[in-house]
Amino acid sequence: MLVVTGATGHIGNVLVRGLLAAGQQVRALALPFEDTRSLAGFDMEISVGDVREPDSLRQAFVGASVVYHLAGLISILPGRTKALDATNVVGTRNVIQACLDCGVKRMVYVSSVHALVEPPRGTAITEEAGCDPRKAVGAYAKSKAKATLDVREAAARGLNAVIVFPSGVIGPCDFNRSEMGQVILDFAHRRLPAWIDGAYDFVDVRDVAEGIVRAGLKGRTGEGYILSGGILPVQRLMDLLQELTGVRPPSLRLPRRVAMAAAVFTPLFAAVTGAKPRFAGYSIRVLGSNCLISCAKARRELDYAPRPIEETLADTVQWFRIHGMM
Repeated sequence: MLVVTGATGHIGNVLVRGLLAAGQQVRALALPFEDTRSLAGFDMEISVGDVREPDSLRQAFVGASVVYHLAGLISILPGRTKALDATNVVGTRNVIQACLDCGVKRMVYVSSVHALVEPPRGTAITEEAGCDPRKAVGAYAKSKAKATLDVREAAARGLNAVIVFPSGVIGPCDFNRSEMGQVILDFAHRRLPAWIDGAYDFVDVRDVAEGIVRAGLKGRTGEGYILSGGILPVQRLMDLLQELTGVRPPSLRLPRRVAMAAAVFTPLFAAVTGAKPRFAGYSIRVLGSNCLISCAKARRELDYAPRPIEETLADTVQWFRIHGMM
């Protein structure tokens, strides 16, 4: 039995689909009253629970040989530190303990490339960068860095655990509309008022899911593996989306310094309107950060092979169309 926490999320539901296609028995951990439409129609078990509730984890992990821990809270807005730590840090500690209590043979923790210490521009980000919450930018990155250190400490104490670090994820099966999925939809519906100069490393969600499986099978205990794709400049993203949708990109291009000044007001916007702002200070900073991210270790040890971003975007746009979102 394989257990997946965070199974209804973007990476989670794609991982579940891949495991089931390979003939595996899967049990998904889902929050009470959580929308499970991304898992509808599959022959699998759904266990109701919460990573913040240790008893529910022990019930879900009974008989599990591998636990893929993906459950986490993602937020790029300020003021969410307590909630992020409760789910991402304490929740991961609970998962670690439940794995030990239930005799789980292997745990695969899905961290984030943002948990790694970012070296100066021009120097590739590798697993050797390590994690230091004091150097992480933003509450989300800090929480993932703390959780990653906890997993590594548990591995040093005997837990058979391995870690993966995905970069920016794009791809089909985006039922809950990820950050990048929403950008694509806003572009297609002409709701993107401007675009911001910059670039980042993006990877196909299906390649991340495959990398997670390979890490579980081949990864060395206590080791981490970056699952990245390739650098995609925002200008190139706009051009590709125009080719795929027939919609012209916004004519307004904002320099990052101008966008950062405007992003000061995004928390107020979110509080007043209840809507998620399209541009936040954290995401704008990411577009100007060091995006030279190396997946050489995963290629070498896991036979990881990400596909071209052009294929990813084409499949994502097609998936949104088929599901009536575009």
